[in-house]
Amino acid sequence: MTMTLRVNGAVRATPAEPDTPLLYVLRNDLELNGAKFGCGLAQCGACTVLINGKPARACVTAIGTLANAEITTLEGLGTIDKPHPLQKAFMDEQAAQCGYCVNGMIMSAKALLDANPRPSEAQVKEALAAHLCRCGTHNRIVGAVLRASREMGRT
Repeated sequence: MTMTLRVNGAVRATPAEPDTPLLYVLRNDLELNGAKFGCGLAQCGACTVLINGKPARACVTAIGTLANAEITTLEGLGTIDKPHPLQKAFMDEQAAQCGYCVNGMIMSAKALLDANPRPSEAQVKEALAAHLCRCGTHNRIVGAVLRASREMGRT
């Protein structure tokens, strides 16, 4: 059986079964490695992608539930030559140490800024509270989201 998904604006086919987690399809079949496997239980946030503009944990989202959904991964935001303002802000603020959690943080931050272009520091912290980061760059991560908001002309 072949299933199709709309990922980063393109229709992509996968031979995976409907109950296969989206994360496995993204990484193994579509070679999109931005989303990371962290806990496999939707508790760490490393695998966060946007589904119809909302943050979702790809490790527990079966592809069979995604008919007509628009999936956006980190790779769908920007390029090396032209990064999305959030990606650039994370680099400028040196908000990543090991980089493992950053994908999920950026994707949740994108959803936040799309819904609330001028978030407060408290709102950024709330939006990212469900993401685990052991490196201790939390202040830089919050600063990067606020910087992106400013640079996007949203504050």
